[in-house]
Parts: sequence; C-alpha cells; structure tokens
Amino acid sequence: MSHILLIDDDTELTSLLSEILQLEGFSVSVAHDGEAGLAAVTDDIDLILLDVMMPKLNGIDMLKKLRKNDDTPVIMLTAKGEEIDKVIGLELGADDYLPKPFGDRELLARIRAILRRSYKENKKANLHHHLDQVQFLDICLTLGNQEVLCQGNKVDLTGTEFILLEYLVKHPGQIVSKQDLSLNVLGKRLAPFDRAIDMHISNLRKKLPERKDGQDRIKTLRGRGYLMVEAF
Repeated sequence: MSHILLIDDDTELTSLLSEILQLEGFSVSVAHDGEAGLAAVTDDIDLILLDVMMPKLNGIDMLKKLRKNDDTPVIMLTAKGEEIDKVIGLELGADDYLPKPFGDRELLARIRAILRRSYKENKKANLHHHLDQVQFLDICLTLGNQEVLCQGNKVDLTGTEFILLEYLVKHPGQIVSKQDLSLNVLGKRLAPFDRAIDMHISNLRKKLPERKDGQDRIKTLRGRGYLMVEAF
C-alpha cells in the first residue's frame, strides 16, 4: 500500500482528498502547514501532495528544504493562474503540478503515473534487485536503483528527471516530441502552455556536466521537440 502525505491548510479539502485516496487503497497522512509537513516526511512516505500557499512555511520554501536531502516524489497543488509557482516548483525538483480546482480522476491518474516510475515504489515490489544498466557515451544509468553516473561522478536526479534521461538516452539521435515525453515520462497528455517537460529538461541540463567536446547534450528543436546528441 502506497503512503501519501497530503500537505494543505484547507482542512475541508484535505478531509475530502483523504477519503478519496483511502477509498482507492492509499494510506494517507495529513499536515496543515509547511513546517508540520516537513516534519512528517519519513522513509515510508511514497509521494507528497504539496499546496503552495500555506502558513508558517509555504510550499515553495518547504520543497526547497526537502530537496536538500530527500527525493520523495512531489506533486505541487497550485491555484489556477499561478504560473510562477509552477515554474519555481519544477525548478526546485517537483515532479509535476496540478492546478486547483482539479478532478478526482485527474489527481489519481497523476499519482499513479508518478508512483509507477518511483524508485521507492519499485523497491517495495523488490524490483530493486534488477540492476540493469544503460550506457550512453559518458552517462551510465543503473535502472534498479535509479543511479546516474556521468564522467564517473554521481549525478543526483529526481525520479522524474531520471525517467526523462532514460527515455532520451534510449532514443539517441532521434527527435522526441514534447507530447511523447509528456505521455511516457509524466503519464499525461501535453496540455496547452504546460511547461513541465521544458523545466525538467532545463534541470537535466544544469545537473549533467558539460561534454568534453563542448557540444550540447540535449538539443531543443523549436516546434518539434528534443534530441539527445550522439557522438562526441
């Protein structure tokens, strides 16, 4: 059973979401401010639903503190139109965002998509014993424990960033559309003005060291998608 931590100061909403999630077979813990939410993050939490606007410690600041030493998947809950919060959340390592108000089915679909690619969830299912590796140029991905080495050094990625990188290195030299990436990495169709994939690509570029030949690792082809550059 997956354990979800719901952090939101709207008690009516948390009560409703808790009931929905429990009916779907999830275990749920609740916190009503950022400080309490940060304190509630333990090793058995599989996913965090994190509201942006909260007392004591807002969602953005909490995520910033969380990502210093924890890679638990996070879905940010943002008020409609708060584009800056979505962008900042993704830059800080949120896996996805969901604008309020949202439907139950959409929320459940996002949760299940992220849990399917989560190392924590795979570890529970004993899939961590299958340590298959993917080698691409100077990048080595160990799939079982979602570990990345680049030029021999470890690169810390979130679960979403890892799956995105895995998808790109398995399609080297091919133009991959944002729609394909959204479906295969985020588990959702690309919506108009959705910048989640763009921000995850940006984070990958920042975290991966520069290639020795000075070429870009990931090229943007405007209007077409992204391409993982092959030979040195």
